[in-house]
Amino acid sequence: MKIKAVRPYLKNLALTKPYTIAYSTFTDVELVFLEIELENGIVGLGSASPAEEVIGENSQQTYLNLQTEFVHNLVGRDIRHFQQIIFEACQQFPNLAGTQAAIDLALHDTFGKFLNIPIVDFYGQKIKFLPTSVTIGIMNVTETLEEAEKYFKLGFKVLKVKTGLDVDEDIERVTRLHEIYKNNLKIRVDANQGYSLQDLKKFLTKTDTIGIELIEQPLKVGKESELLQLEAQHRKVLTGDESLKNAKSALQFSSNPQPFGIFNIKLMKCGGIMGALEIATIAQNANIDLFWGCNDESIASITAALHVAYACQNTRYLDLDGSFDLAEDLVSGGFILENGYLKITDKAGFGYDILN
Repeated sequence: MKIKAVRPYLKNLALTKPYTIAYSTFTDVELVFLEIELENGIVGLGSASPAEEVIGENSQQTYLNLQTEFVHNLVGRDIRHFQQIIFEACQQFPNLAGTQAAIDLALHDTFGKFLNIPIVDFYGQKIKFLPTSVTIGIMNVTETLEEAEKYFKLGFKVLKVKTGLDVDEDIERVTRLHEIYKNNLKIRVDANQGYSLQDLKKFLTKTDTIGIELIEQPLKVGKESELLQLEAQHRKVLTGDESLKNAKSALQFSSNPQPFGIFNIKLMKCGGIMGALEIATIAQNANIDLFWGCNDESIASITAALHVAYACQNTRYLDLDGSFDLAEDLVSGGFILENGYLKITDKAGFGYDILN
């Protein structure tokens, strides 16, 4: 079955509320979408939300790349050759993970709809379902507790607390959360490169009895070797995020001694599902657990991440809350959120409906 048309477009979507991390505050998000239509009328959709500060590509650049001759020439190609087309796209757009992701996800969704099966079934579902964390941005203690109460009442079981501006306040925030919720809420922390090694050691010491589930990217990119000064038990809960972009960096950090015991895979960092599977295989062979993260994203790319996450047997953690705070989206459905757990539907492709 041949591709009949490709349609890229750019959409700015407001967030329901602004949030702050260690290096920025966000009020909206600019997303890129790519539709692929087959001769029989089937339409697949992919989406990209590249973070320029991490991968060096922004949504405007992604959108322009999707208007090039290479993408236009996908018309006439056979959708059954979708993996070969993804390979060629990676050759055409090296080091442009946002562009790669948009093409990769659009082709996967279209191919799944062509076969009339969910993408997770194509790769083989290894994980039934897991809870996702929901994110609390950097805010004071009172506001943190108010946000946590709201999410707890909604049924979420895992909180990810953004940190990295003031380690003492960070310690107070997670300590108070633990005092209130005990083991009823799991706590994860994301410092977004905001700590020094001294800060990290202090945080680990002061929160040792709390049982922090994991700590994302505590030090700046390039400082990973400093983490080797920590005991192995502490490094086991450290999660590589901004440091871990692709299979090359996954290989680097899988060698012993390992600075990270967990890899954060984001489709927007590694260029989509094919890149994600490369990282997942490296991690599995190095006994490293997988944590699936996201930016502010459409349901389209969040659902895609969920499909590939459940196709990997070393997946342990989900942080796929990137669509929850969008004031609007261009798709609906995709996954079912039930008491904090994310479940895949049995619909073809990624299972979401494109809104008119």
